[in-house]
Amino acid sequence: MAELLRSPAVIPSPGTPPKTITEHVGRVATGTDALSVAVMDSPTGWSEPGQRPEFDEYTVVLSGELTVETEDTTLVVPAGQAIHVGAGEWVRYSTPGPAGARYVSVCLPAFSPDTVHRDRR
Repeated sequence: MAELLRSPAVIPSPGTPPKTITEHVGRVATGTDALSVAVMDSPTGWSEPGQRPEFDEYTVVLSGELTVETEDTTLVVPAGQAIHVGAGEWVRYSTPGPAGARYVSVCLPAFSPDTVHRDRR
């Protein structure tokens, strides 16, 4: 049966300056651990610590550009493109460009602070 998900959850975000994470599906918003779907609004100059998550993350950039650093390369993902980072890969996301970025992130299984394994700064 179809279910309208009316109330997304705003989740605190690490990084400076702060970005807004609005989770529509996931552990906080709907109680599912199967996957999470969140919209990220990331200001110019935002960056977060590196991480080695236990989940696959698929990201679709809607506007601006997202910089994605891995152990092997740095990619700039512009609006209209997407990126997949596999579970267990080290990654660091940032938005150094002049417009920041708005993007959708899908994590399989759902994002959890216990499974993201962020670097200590």
